Amino acid sequence: MTMQDPISDLLTRIRNAQMAGHKNVEMPNSKIKRSILKVLLDEGFIDGYSADEEVKSALNVDLRYHNGSPVIEEIKRVSRPGLRIYKESGEIPSVRGGLGVAIVSTNKGVMTDKRARAAGVGGEVLCTVF
Repeated sequence: MTMQDPISDLLTRIRNAQMAGHKNVEMPNSKIKRSILKVLLDEGFIDGYSADEEVKSALNVDLRYHNGSPVIEEIKRVSRPGLRIYKESGEIPSVRGGLGVAIVSTNKGVMTDKRARAAGVGGEVLCTVF
């Protein structure tokens, strides 16, 4: 069976693993997933990620916890295959008054909402993380 929405799969695997208290989670590898994980790592939401050397198509994500609770309180998909959400740089949403981040796919790569506004570029709003 083919996967219809790999970004939703990434977010759901992270959400489910954190609710179950797992330290890491494994998922299929792709370029867009690595880009999103790099943003999550830069923002401090995960401890790290790596591509499995034995299985070239697997990603291992190390989840981050603080005092036993997950650092990611909420992770939601915004744009989806059935309804794409594109915003200009001035229209990109702020998540919880700037406490969270929106991950945006722009023509300059995948970045946070703050970086996209600073660079003056818009794009597809992939997800929000708080």
